[in-house]
Amino acid sequence: MRAIVLGAVMLIANSSARAQAEKEKPRPAYDFSLSREEKIKLAEGAAPPEISGKATVYILERTGYLKVREGTNGFSCFVDRQTPLNSEPACFDAEGSATTLPTRIFAEELRAQGKTEEQISGAMEAGYKSGKFMAPRKPGIVYMMSPSVYIYIAEKNVVVHVPPHLMFYAPYATDKDIGEPAPAANMPHLIRAGQPDAYIIVVPGQGSGH
Repeated sequence: MRAIVLGAVMLIANSSARAQAEKEKPRPAYDFSLSREEKIKLAEGAAPPEISGKATVYILERTGYLKVREGTNGFSCFVDRQTPLNSEPACFDAEGSATTLPTRIFAEELRAQGKTEEQISGAMEAGYKSGKFMAPRKPGIVYMMSPSVYIYIAEKNVVVHVPPHLMFYAPYATDKDIGEPAPAANMPHLIRAGQPDAYIIVVPGQGSGH
């Protein structure tokens, strides 16, 4: 009987700790309560209007992405979320739309089903290995020039604002491939190093907005 009581106490304590940890996490940056028009505007804001105005547009609902407009220039604009706390308006070019975008749609479908981030990551990795997903096959660009980019920094448990920037596909690249530059605002930066959807990030100088 004592073992049963102890086990129950431990279960309650662990559940309480998990609830506290969740409570202490920052509020998600993406607002699902935005109107349809506001969601479209947020997605389109990632690229100059000459590009986003002719792009396919997806809006993010709690059930996943919904295509609301078919474009004519091969670009796709949507709000990306590398974590559920992020809000990352992005416009992928035709290559990214054909290769990387399907992984983003897949990830949000799984989130809507209640899958954990670990499960989603495992499913994505399996998808690349099986050929369901593929890395970009040539160089290309992702516009992230919106002033409304927010990402979660797990190490500090904070959501931070990220300045408008451009990303370029660099499948499986490492820091060595870009010369291992010292961290600085005016230097390129690599994210998702070694992965199929690795990117080189470049932050344009001040006054280069769209």
